[in-house]
Amino acid sequence: MSGEWWRDAVVYQVYPRSFADADGDGQGDLTGLVSHLDHLADLGVDALWLNPFYPSPLADGGYDIADHCDVDPRYGTLADFDTLVSEARRLGVRVIVDIVPNHCSVEHPWFQEALRGVGRDRFIFRDEPNNWQSKFGGPAWTRVADGQWYLHLFDSGQPDWNWRHPEVAARFEQVLRFWLDRGVSGFRIDVANLLFKQDGLPDLSEASPGSHLAPADAALPYEHQPELLDLYRSWRKILRSYPGDPTTVAEIWFGSSDLARPYLAGDGLSQLFDFRLMPTPWSAAEFRAVIEDSHRLAAETGGSVPWVLGNHDVPRQVTRYGIHQDLVRAPTAEVLLGRVEVDLPLGTRRARAAALLQLALPGSAYLYQGDELGLPEHLAIPDGERQDPMYERTGRTYIGRDGCRVPLPWSGQEPPYGFADRPVPTWLPQPDGWGALSVAAQRADEQSTLALYRRALAERRRHPALGTGDGSLTWLDLGPDVLAFRREPGFTLVTNFGSRPVPLPGSVLLASGPLDGDRLPADTTAWLS
Repeated sequence: MSGEWWRDAVVYQVYPRSFADADGDGQGDLTGLVSHLDHLADLGVDALWLNPFYPSPLADGGYDIADHCDVDPRYGTLADFDTLVSEARRLGVRVIVDIVPNHCSVEHPWFQEALRGVGRDRFIFRDEPNNWQSKFGGPAWTRVADGQWYLHLFDSGQPDWNWRHPEVAARFEQVLRFWLDRGVSGFRIDVANLLFKQDGLPDLSEASPGSHLAPADAALPYEHQPELLDLYRSWRKILRSYPGDPTTVAEIWFGSSDLARPYLAGDGLSQLFDFRLMPTPWSAAEFRAVIEDSHRLAAETGGSVPWVLGNHDVPRQVTRYGIHQDLVRAPTAEVLLGRVEVDLPLGTRRARAAALLQLALPGSAYLYQGDELGLPEHLAIPDGERQDPMYERTGRTYIGRDGCRVPLPWSGQEPPYGFADRPVPTWLPQPDGWGALSVAAQRADEQSTLALYRRALAERRRHPALGTGDGSLTWLDLGPDVLAFRREPGFTLVTNFGSRPVPLPGSVLLASGPLDGDRLPADTTAWLS
């Protein structure tokens, strides 16, 4: 794809610590990723997005960065990264990297200087803390030896930058150019709405989010500050000075499109994830409402709003869709701890149906590693082996995100399932029984979830209405429990969210599960000509 390739791209998210281990230490690395790039090429994706691989003490899975312009020795070297970019390019796969501009690691040299009283205004220090809370639980302030406090909206190992300091903005321009010069095709911007904090750092009021008095999308004094728009326009100018039309895709959770619209309008962000399908219950009407609103947002702004069903921060689809739908909107600690029943066959059928729905929508789609294998959430990780800081900071009341970050199964019937080429303990334990879900097993099974993804992505590239289509979408009325739309030329999607089979209005190109004669069973999607 050429100009603005990202508008229709299918991007595969790689969590490098859990993708493939080439050196046998139980953790993934860049050489392991390079050795399995054929999996991504065969799958048919256009790009990969690489979660942080930078030097880090791993207080938060690598999102606490000590050096933004190097590779953590656990993962390899800058030479290994260059090999990754060149080998991926040879296979027709672009590379997008994570940029984490809100915070760094306590081990970052600038923060170490700040602890000694040098350049402290690059961060947010004050004599007395306000009442802000960390998004990982507990206070958002930690005291240092001289009595001052520093702000960390996440873990205490992740001090927030002061984006009102010119050296911070200048440094991140250097970071962007460093990776663009090495051939990356864009950046996923972590917590892109949090960088600037309101002057004076006012306390939260009773009507702040989290209070029963708060309206939907109520503003916080550390979210959506107006200076963000100028910052992202300046980044867009940098990206446009490089060949290949590199992109930015921002992590901003929003409920109302009104909150997202300013970021996409004009020369701001290229793309903004829409995460609203992830907590949406299995309902034709509720899925349609989100899709209509997002499609309208992209059309009105001229921006791109990629479709997302899973990532490294949320429970996997097979598990989400296999629990009682009243619990889907906000999976509770009890759900994630396995205190409710999970129907994995049901979750698998619905996850396959949702995948075909996602890949038929106009615009870009992001897939999370392992979703193409139909992996469930690993719920039974022992307490002592959990590593997500959210688990401890919430007093172990929130199980955290480890269950979707477990290393991938590549082959074999026993851990580590080919993740490493020797029997080593993996950094997060893998469950028993994943042999049937491994890449090798599913490549040999034409009815597997992997086979479904491969056929869907091949058809998406082939069909003139998909991928590079004009973005149009016409809704069809096939009943209250059916979501159906047409895209031109000559493509129809039907997803049956109900409990009974429904007639199919066309010839089937691809289906997420077995058909009932000429009818579409419950929890199934079909692509029609």
